Amino acid sequence: MTQQITPELRKWIVEQAQAGHSAESVLQSMKDSGWEEEVAIDAMETTLRGHLDEQAVAQGQPPAVPVPEPDVGDSSLYLDAGDRQVAVLSVMALPRVIVLGGLLSDEECDALVAAARPRMQRSLTVATKTGGEEVNDDRTSQGMFFQRGENDLVKKIEARIARLLRWPVENGEGIQVLHYVPGTEYKPHYDYFDPNEPGTPTILKRGGQRVGTVVMYLSEPEKGGGTTFPAVHLEVAPKRGNAVFFSYDRADPSTKTLHGGAPVIAGEKWIATKWLREREFR
Repeated sequence: MTQQITPELRKWIVEQAQAGHSAESVLQSMKDSGWEEEVAIDAMETTLRGHLDEQAVAQGQPPAVPVPEPDVGDSSLYLDAGDRQVAVLSVMALPRVIVLGGLLSDEECDALVAAARPRMQRSLTVATKTGGEEVNDDRTSQGMFFQRGENDLVKKIEARIARLLRWPVENGEGIQVLHYVPGTEYKPHYDYFDPNEPGTPTILKRGGQRVGTVVMYLSEPEKGGGTTFPAVHLEVAPKRGNAVFFSYDRADPSTKTLHGGAPVIAGEKWIATKWLREREFR
């Protein structure tokens, strides 16, 4: 007979967490009381996630929303991206960061760079005061945008990302290609749009909040150029063909998704960035 997760059990789990008991000890207590391990883990995860969401909203944070998520629940070494097997190199829960190996082939990396090179200009950032774009001293790269589905290569990569992250193609912004030379960087920032900025309502009309980011490495600098997450002291190396995916279920620093592009020290770095929205991006 399937064990039922009751309101009384959820209340008890929250009380244990508030009392400072570790997840391991709570799980063991449930197993000792006759709960199946799988049911106990599911009860703890759903109860505590809901409790934390309620606390966050009570503290004035935006409510959590659904986010893209690869199927890494069974700790598979490879994920099916449709036309390609992609390796799972590392997984972090908070912030939600997944490093992917071999998302792009060498030929695809070269083709993206070649198509982007003639169209490069000084990179812009979103102007949160107005909803437009502006030059920002924190971002010293050169960049350009492909329109979504602009050519066969872009379509193929977008379809691969959509299948891998289980998120609709139409919910993605166009792929942006960026070029960094020695001394250039992108200082730590958040990718979501600040709800407190006056230009944000205008930005959100095009597809809602950003909820996920994929940074794809198209070349390898000799030194520097990693993707950093200062809140958790993490740096992802810019290995060609690999990518780092991270998601943020609310537009708030509690997601710990503060990140940046470390300065390139030697050589040059090319990357492609894909931002994912809540809804269809128009």
